[in-house]
Amino acid sequence: MTDEADLRDRIGQFLARNFPQIELHGGSYDIAHLDAEEGTVTVLLTGACDGCGISELTIGAVRGRLLSQFPELTDVSVETGIGADAGPVQDDFSDVPF
Repeated sequence: MTDEADLRDRIGQFLARNFPQIELHGGSYDIAHLDAEEGTVTVLLTGACDGCGISELTIGAVRGRLLSQFPELTDVSVETGIGADAGPVQDDFSDVPF
């Protein structure tokens, strides 16, 4: 059995060490969900990662590297803050004078 706090810490350190470009380009990451017993993790990329043209490459790289470096992980999901579940952005333009 893997200690969840330890695994979360190791994943965070790994991401900081191996993917500094995420933060250097104005993005950020968060471990949104971790189940050490099941071996599943969801990493959420936010900030500049939303709508970034290369976010799909970053998602693939993060997913592949986590799976290869952490044998206790069996499923890695990497998402951006904008997805099918987020729905369309609802802006209120009622006060725009044109």
